[in-house]
Amino acid sequence: MDERLLAAYLATDYRVRLARGGWASIQIGAPLPAALAALTGVRPWGFITAWNPASSPLPRQQNRQAQRALLAALRELPDIAAILAGIGTGAGWREASLFVSGPGAAALDALAHRFGQHAYVHAPDARAPARLRRMDNLIDVFGQSPG
Repeated sequence: MDERLLAAYLATDYRVRLARGGWASIQIGAPLPAALAALTGVRPWGFITAWNPASSPLPRQQNRQAQRALLAALRELPDIAAILAGIGTGAGWREASLFVSGPGAAALDALAHRFGQHAYVHAPDARAPARLRRMDNLIDVFGQSPG
């Protein structure tokens, strides 16, 4: 992943649709907002998408098909506590995403790899800072781009 793409991931607003309306925003390097922390508690969580594999834009229909397949794959995992709709927004782009409570990094790594994603956001529990999980080297990034 090049520095430009890493910077875009780190600057993204990772928003989760709340069941009672409104949104909660996840920021890399910060703990979950209270509304999501209450839902997640001590369980690991992730924010993942199947849109635009390898950061290459695809037609909306293909992205929607991939996202439905990701949702089905998440629902098959044994440790799912919750799945909420989300959206990642950045400078001039938006990607439908899913916030999921329950699966750990190994399960999310497998899904990110399966759906061709460069990275996803996760943490081991609600108190831990959100981190960007890079799939090119399986390193977690907590904040500003290095170098």
